[in-house]
Amino acid sequence: MSSRLNPTWSVLTSAQTPSGDRCVDVFVRTSGTFGYEEFRRDPEDMGVWTPVQYFCDLEFSELEQAIDAARRSVPWLALLSEG
Repeated sequence: MSSRLNPTWSVLTSAQTPSGDRCVDVFVRTSGTFGYEEFRRDPEDMGVWTPVQYFCDLEFSELEQAIDAARRSVPWLALLSEG
């Protein structure tokens, strides 16, 4: 888990590109709200997942809302969902 995500949040699902260089984690906070974040992993970072955006600041009351928002804002994730 990236240092940007609070360690008290629980990742519920994670999706990766086929090449394994991008992922999106969908999580639940202790408050019961949901969120997501996109990450990249590059060889020069020694395989460490690095946040790409600041999507983790967005809050959703329902899990499906967070997943739908992630699909709308992360183009490659929407393509995975179609396949």
